[in-house]
Amino acid sequence: MIIYKDIITDDELISDSYGLKEVDGIAYEADCAMITVGGETFDTGANASAEAGDEAMEDTSEKVNNIVHSFRLQSTQFDKKGYLTYLKGYMKTVKKALQDAGKSDEEVKTFETGAQKFAKAIIANFKDWEFYTGESMNPDGMVVLLNYREDGVTPYIVVWKHGLNGMKV
Repeated sequence: MIIYKDIITDDELISDSYGLKEVDGIAYEADCAMITVGGETFDTGANASAEAGDEAMEDTSEKVNNIVHSFRLQSTQFDKKGYLTYLKGYMKTVKKALQDAGKSDEEVKTFETGAQKFAKAIIANFKDWEFYTGESMNPDGMVVLLNYREDGVTPYIVVWKHGLNGMKV
């Protein structure tokens, strides 16, 4: 299994176990699922007091997005102008990281061109996106995008391919 970390914050954002699909050579998408967490009951073997009877347990289960929950992603908010400002700075940081890692000029140019095109598609449907930061909540790191498929039910996340480092575990 490969866990992908943000190249800026080192936050774990996604793993290949979620069926990543590369999009336009610039991003990865993965379908999410809504899961129920909490609400477990544990039998400790103790007998309930004869006087007190059974103590009612509060239902603490909740439905959560499996990827958001697994990687402890934190919800954040943007207006269109704020997101564009963030994205411009983020893309400069990723470009510098690619250059520092010794990537070819061609690969850096491919990233820049693809990122601009992909960003336009995000902005065109800005109201449909939800935004998440990594666990550290570092504002300089990658913002993970969440949207829903055409069926309106299936959530999926989008992460920037060039903003990730893979770690085999």
